[in-house]
Amino acid sequence: MGEGSGAAPGPGATPAGPTASARCVEAVFREEWGRLLASLVRRFGDLDLAEEVASEAVEAALTHWPVTGVPARPGAWLLTTARRKAVDRLRRDQAYATRLAVLRAEAERVEASTAAVPAPPADGHGGLPDERLQLFFTCAHPALAAETRGALTLRFLAGLTTPEVARAYLVPPATMAQRIVRAKQKIRQARIPFRVPDADELPERLPGVLQVLYSLFTEGYAASSGPDLQRPDLAEEALRLTRVLRKLLPAAREVTGLLALMLLVHARRAARTGPDGALVLLDDQDRRRWDRELIAEGLALVPAALTGGPPGPYGVQAAIAALHAEAPDLAATDWPQIVALYDVLGALAPSPVVALNRAVAVAMRDGPRAGLALLDGLADEPRLRGYGPFEVARADLLHRLGRTAEAAAAYRRALDLAGTEPERAHLRGRLAALDASG
Repeated sequence: MGEGSGAAPGPGATPAGPTASARCVEAVFREEWGRLLASLVRRFGDLDLAEEVASEAVEAALTHWPVTGVPARPGAWLLTTARRKAVDRLRRDQAYATRLAVLRAEAERVEASTAAVPAPPADGHGGLPDERLQLFFTCAHPALAAETRGALTLRFLAGLTTPEVARAYLVPPATMAQRIVRAKQKIRQARIPFRVPDADELPERLPGVLQVLYSLFTEGYAASSGPDLQRPDLAEEALRLTRVLRKLLPAAREVTGLLALMLLVHARRAARTGPDGALVLLDDQDRRRWDRELIAEGLALVPAALTGGPPGPYGVQAAIAALHAEAPDLAATDWPQIVALYDVLGALAPSPVVALNRAVAVAMRDGPRAGLALLDGLADEPRLRGYGPFEVARADLLHRLGRTAEAAAAYRRALDLAGTEPERAHLRGRLAALDASG
């Protein structure tokens, strides 16, 4: 069978020119890539083969759709074409087929042992397959290195290219390519199964998946380096993947909490920079530019994230974000409640960054002197050394207390640590204002 065997458009196919077809393929790619790849991995048990034939199916779509029209179900067209290409390849390569038979036997054994795991609910499109959930957990398997888990998720579920993944992790593309190759080898050699963990494994494994998604979102919300403050493409991919995960695990409250947190924070994106890309702080943001639809969606999820059992860290962070979203301005924000929520978060997931954020909230509630005292108590924390936001927070509070020389020194340390040009420009402006006032 050649690639044309899957190319005939079904009823409802839409004629399209080259440009329209390319746009359609890109849209289908973004929406269907994770589903396509996961379905192929489940069918053939080999990530390399799945990735190769999925890419070939996309290339075939770019060739055929301008001529035959965009099919009514483009995702199904890609899956059918990719499957046929995989079968063609296996027929030509008996050695590959022999190796694949071993992998498939292992997959069938694992599938039989987990047959009692209930299937995810339908999503209104004939049932959302659980293959993507299996791929989520494979990418976040604890046998893989932490940085590799996120890279695999970006590459195989978000559909980012290897150079794009490399930029997200601030490494050369060749280095990232080697990491991905080694990770695929680890999956194959260690026989890491493509499956949803058993119920008793889920509590241990789900936090790793959520951490990968949150790290992706954080890099999109506040880029670690580069000319721009934000990378909306990464933040939106994280949101899309978290929506998928919530459809697959609707009863997992921390998944709901993470989605709510992302929605409420991402709603501010348009107000976080000026027309020239300059950084705009929370107290200076035009809240009319906040996305009210995203805020409404996020607020509606917060109660579900906080009820039905003890709260989780993402649910508590979503509640903090909700208080910011509901406040008409900085002064009217319920800072006492935010401090109380940081107390809860500190008990659930203690970290120096949580303590830093709590100190800033205390400064808003009780004044800069109280906040600075808490920050000074964190000065010897090793994980905050070289952490730019800590120096910025100290500098701002010192400035508010009139301790200009100390504030300038803290701003200079923060400037040395800043990763993006908008952050550096903002700090240079703060230093210039201090010099002018002195």
